[in-house]
Amino acid sequence: MKQVVVDPDSGVAPWRQVRDQLVHLVRTGELPVGSPLPSIRQLARDLGLSAGTVARVYRDLEVAGLLRTARRRGTVVAAAPDPSMSSAATDAGTALAASAARFAAEARALGVDPEAAVRAVRAAWQAG
Repeated sequence: MKQVVVDPDSGVAPWRQVRDQLVHLVRTGELPVGSPLPSIRQLARDLGLSAGTVARVYRDLEVAGLLRTARRRGTVVAAAPDPSMSSAATDAGTALAASAARFAAEARALGVDPEAAVRAVRAAWQAG
């Protein structure tokens, strides 16, 4: 696997740099489906980042369907991004899926049922 690097002077958040590079590696086939990725701790150590930062990237890419994590096998590439999708569409879809996952987790923690959560999103959308 081509090495992922983080440039602290780039002006782009480190998590975003890692995420974008992993998406690129999967999209170009340098990381084919089934390829193992380093553990969160290992990649964080290699990049000089916190484990939470790398965990965020892995979580976002899992929600987007690009990665899959299994306890015994670790994290592997689950699917290649649809080549017909533009990078912007992939980024927007990934960001939306990650936001939805966070919202769903917060709603569950509050004890809200799914229908009430959807109503809250609709109301927020209309309030705009």
